[in-house]
Amino acid sequence: MIETITSWAQARHTDVLGLGEEVARANGLVKPVAEDELAERSDLLVSLGGDGTMLRAFRLGSQVPVLGVNLGRLGFLAEVDVPELDSALNAIDSHRFTVEKRSGLCATIAGQDTVAFNDIALVRVPGHGMTEVLLHVEGHPFVEYAADAVVVATPTGSTAYNFAAGGPIVSPRAEGLLVTPAAPHSAFNRALFLSSGEKLALEVMPGSGEVAMEADGRLIGQVQPGTMIDIMALPGAARVVRLGRTTFYQRTQRKFRLIGSATSDDFNC
Repeated sequence: MIETITSWAQARHTDVLGLGEEVARANGLVKPVAEDELAERSDLLVSLGGDGTMLRAFRLGSQVPVLGVNLGRLGFLAEVDVPELDSALNAIDSHRFTVEKRSGLCATIAGQDTVAFNDIALVRVPGHGMTEVLLHVEGHPFVEYAADAVVVATPTGSTAYNFAAGGPIVSPRAEGLLVTPAAPHSAFNRALFLSSGEKLALEVMPGSGEVAMEADGRLIGQVQPGTMIDIMALPGAARVVRLGRTTFYQRTQRKFRLIGSATSDDFNC
């Protein structure tokens, strides 16, 4: 794969850059740069891996288009598999591609911001009580969840933790915030979808057990009872290269094996 990328770049007198700690295996064909330089000096990021690698690429350069090359299991974000990489690069060189914008979200606690592209989750610490969270919408208390976790997801993240928690799949073209309780113990146990312009805040209630905050699966730290977390949607926070070979629904269909569903003929007497 690295040889495919470097050969393509050399033929066009273009540099290939990589993070310093990861280019050793490239036999000197990739120039090492610091993490904060990579996006500034790049016109295209190529992500080799799964959806987690794509999310890391988003964090490196949110406004640089990312081409996802899937390694292993089918992901939702990757556009091509390894055998298609060469033709994908040629298509990009010929401007036969589009850029799909994906939203992110920002969680703010006491002036400190955390950005995520899939989700922010408030998760109970094992051995302690439930996560008890009061949702404030547009500055007003709306509903309280008691659950193993409360997940705030982007449409992109609807197929990740949100889906595992029983939440709905949302088109990546939608803009908004999806709030889903995982294993809820409260009377109201439904997911909510808010528009991107509505103000959302999560208040960790005094009776809550110990709570950890995660962003895209990364532990950010523990959150104390009484803490208020403001969450804001970030439209167009990431960009994904699309070649028009598959749609979101085709990738979702393959991922969840939504083939051979029952038809009306199956119920004829």
